[in-house]
Amino acid sequence: MNQLFRTKSLALLMEEMTGENRLRRVLGPVQLTSLGVGAIIGAGIFVATGSAAHNVAGPSLMISYVLAGVTCIFAALCYAEFASMVPVAGSAYTYAYATLGELFAWIIGWDLVLEYAVGSATVANGWSGYFQSVLAKFGIQLPAALSGPPMIYDTAAGQFVQTGGIVNLPAVLIVAIVTIVLVKGIQESARFNATMVGVKLAAVLFVILVGAFFVDPDNWTPFAPYGMTGVSFFGNTLFGQVNAGGQPVGMIAGAAIIFFAYIGFDSVSTHAEEAKNPKRDVPIGIIASLVICTVLYIAVVAVLTGMVRYDRISIDAGVSDAFKQAGLPWAEFIIASAGVAGITSVLLVLMLSAPRVFLAMARDGMVPRAFFADVHPTFRTPWKSTILVGVFVATMAGFLPLDALLHLTNIGTLFAFLIVCAAVLIMRQTNPAAERPFRAPFYPVVPILGILSCLLLMFSLPVENWYRLILWLALGLVLYFMYGHRHSALRKRDEAIAASGAPRRG
Repeated sequence: MNQLFRTKSLALLMEEMTGENRLRRVLGPVQLTSLGVGAIIGAGIFVATGSAAHNVAGPSLMISYVLAGVTCIFAALCYAEFASMVPVAGSAYTYAYATLGELFAWIIGWDLVLEYAVGSATVANGWSGYFQSVLAKFGIQLPAALSGPPMIYDTAAGQFVQTGGIVNLPAVLIVAIVTIVLVKGIQESARFNATMVGVKLAAVLFVILVGAFFVDPDNWTPFAPYGMTGVSFFGNTLFGQVNAGGQPVGMIAGAAIIFFAYIGFDSVSTHAEEAKNPKRDVPIGIIASLVICTVLYIAVVAVLTGMVRYDRISIDAGVSDAFKQAGLPWAEFIIASAGVAGITSVLLVLMLSAPRVFLAMARDGMVPRAFFADVHPTFRTPWKSTILVGVFVATMAGFLPLDALLHLTNIGTLFAFLIVCAAVLIMRQTNPAAERPFRAPFYPVVPILGILSCLLLMFSLPVENWYRLILWLALGLVLYFMYGHRHSALRKRDEAIAASGAPRRG
């Protein structure tokens, strides 16, 4: 048991900053903020918002975004404290190893792989849909065999149905292009992302500024047609209404559903090892990107639900359809084009983050070091794991129905946030004298509220997501005991020290 919960000292973590496998420090605060914004603003604001407003929360979705944003801010402050203390790759995995021990570190690392890989595949599918809608404006339509996966999951019927497709070719191609950019280098990736971020921020501001002229305040009444709650516990609704499928609806349930729109700000912390001044720049990147996106999200929802009554909002393309209903069909093309650019940047940042989690795990012997910790001698990127992640994401995006996995990404991310908030509480007690260039304010209120708000949203998700998360973590535990525990670098180090009779440092 002591081996399972052995923690990794800060001194050992800092040793990883040296050697041949170090990443290149090229990112400043503006680039890190851009990466955060690039990861956050994407399909969520253009697609998920319409569905959540129509089916779950109505105009109170504005408050749903506030609740989800506040939950993220609590977690972001905790992430920023750790990122300033330990500026190495790995994000929540590394923080868990330093506080909760090896077993929890493996669990959270495996959970992050789920978040980034499945999230990337889901985003690639969304990109394909937007790209095909842009092509349709020019009269171009792909063959059915190349426009989607072989089957999808019909939630109403509760079964898989054939689509007539063979592969979602656009999704596969965009994943391949992004993978090439990521292998080439972090600086090239950051430049590409900055361009995409500029395009989609212009589109979001267009939606807000132009749409504001078509807002009818009467559309905000009733403000909360489904109620202000929607809390469940393992499928049993505690507070609020349920829909025809027995799932909770309301403002809080809306926050749990649209939480996917916030996924990505934590990826900034995975690039701490590539920041020029990580102790200052990473906290700036995390907090600035989250605040910017939260303000934009709330403004977009206010405009959307003000332009169109909630029960007339399109669940497939809420924002663009709202402009069509307002007599501005030409705006649909602008929004669809921006959606392509926006989702591209989300895909890039998510796929950029997964190999860096693998890199941290490989350094610790949790996964094969020769493969996952191999940094390209010229590009200074974890190129082998980047290609592997690209192949995995392309396969899922091209052939699998991914709708059912969207909420799984939500619960996995909330679980990671919860662990980071708990880790701050533990680290303040176990290492009170450690240097903290950034400290989460109002300790211990912020981390405790972070834990409670994450639990609130996790319990507001449909119960099926808990089952999927438990199955995923169970598979991860099998892999840990088959490989990670036996090859743990920290375990081997301690055994060597014990055999020599020397005292264990850190």
